[in-house]
Amino acid sequence: MLRVIVVISIVLYCVGLLLGLTIPYLGLKSVGTQNKILKLEFTMIFENNLRMILLLLLGAFLFGTTTVLNLIYNGMNTSLIIRDSLLARTDPISITLLILPHGIFEIPAIIIAGAAGFKIPYEIIRYLAGKKEQILTKEDIKEYFTLALTSIILIVIAAWIEAYVTPRIAEYFLR
Repeated sequence: MLRVIVVISIVLYCVGLLLGLTIPYLGLKSVGTQNKILKLEFTMIFENNLRMILLLLLGAFLFGTTTVLNLIYNGMNTSLIIRDSLLARTDPISITLLILPHGIFEIPAIIIAGAAGFKIPYEIIRYLAGKKEQILTKEDIKEYFTLALTSIILIVIAAWIEAYVTPRIAEYFLR
């Protein structure tokens, strides 16, 4: 059952990625290539990412609405950053070095939080369809909290990498 809501999360994130490609060029300046190394504080990054994760998780109590919107939004945001950086002639290797290290943790955190945001609505739909006898079981609630906690742990790791590792990579490779 978990597989279904994970696939839904991945599909919605990918829809956002594709939508981001259709939005007109925003004229962003290339990131990290003008001898300016982007320095972001861990707390600022973590608070921003935690807000995003909480909105995804909130979907569990709002029948998935905030989850759907935020999965699509975050996919769009990712593709806009990459696409506009490429259009601004930022070296693809530079873009990869600035996104990939924390993205390895952040994107799965988004997908997992999305799955958590769909968990309770999914179980309610299954109950209403007569596919289960109880609306929410202890196992359903445990699975929701496991997904939520996993996504938060991943977002902490991603924020730490973005704040402390990415600037060092940028300093070393992007001078």
